[in-house]
Amino acid sequence: MKLLSWNVNGLRSILRKNFLEFLEAERPDILCLQETRVHPDEVEQLWPAAYTTYWNTAARKGYSGTAIFTRARPLKVTCGIGAEEHDQEGRVLTAEYEAFHLVNVYVPNAQRELTRLAYRQEWDRAFLRYLKKLERRKPVVFCGDLNVAHTELDLANPKANVRNHGFTPEERAGFSAYIKAGFVDTFREFEKGGGHYTWWSPMGGARARNVGWRIDYFLISAALRPRLRSAFILDKVMGSDHAPVGIVLE
Repeated sequence: MKLLSWNVNGLRSILRKNFLEFLEAERPDILCLQETRVHPDEVEQLWPAAYTTYWNTAARKGYSGTAIFTRARPLKVTCGIGAEEHDQEGRVLTAEYEAFHLVNVYVPNAQRELTRLAYRQEWDRAFLRYLKKLERRKPVVFCGDLNVAHTELDLANPKANVRNHGFTPEERAGFSAYIKAGFVDTFREFEKGGGHYTWWSPMGGARARNVGWRIDYFLISAALRPRLRSAFILDKVMGSDHAPVGIVLE
């Protein structure tokens, strides 16, 4: 089973570029999108018949949003984490399958002046509680733009970014809490070195120079680790400032 995740930085924009070609070339069993920034009724698009689509849109028009494209119909699909203070921005979409829960997430950005850092910490704690609640019933796969580089290996210039949003001690501790709770960073199961990124600034030719950050992830419950066959970054796929990431499960 091939699962992909991609922050498309606006679905309308990516549709004008290479989205359908990407879908046809990669043929994932499940594709999770973040930052769709659109209501499905606003997109005049006939999606490939192989996929059923599910959406979670923000109350604020043109902002945030998540979607799941799936070949196999889930048993159940849920929007949000069941907390009104966190469920207004379309950031979490959960699909329950026979073998696992799949959680598609677009984690809030702490913002350049760290104006949302306190809220981000509240979010991290609430989201982890949600994941552990799901895990009591069956294993969890969660993926998306987590808006944090976990370790110094996960960004090109760690020393210059220690107190910058996306690499504050608080945000990194939020990610470490997932690991301490038993979730596995799938990419690090196969690649221990640096230089592998999923987001690059659109300024200064950062992507061409590979001056980037790894902020898009797949994490899985430890119970699923024996089924994990590969984890990867599709860094040659263009169209967004993020690259798609993926895993293959047996």
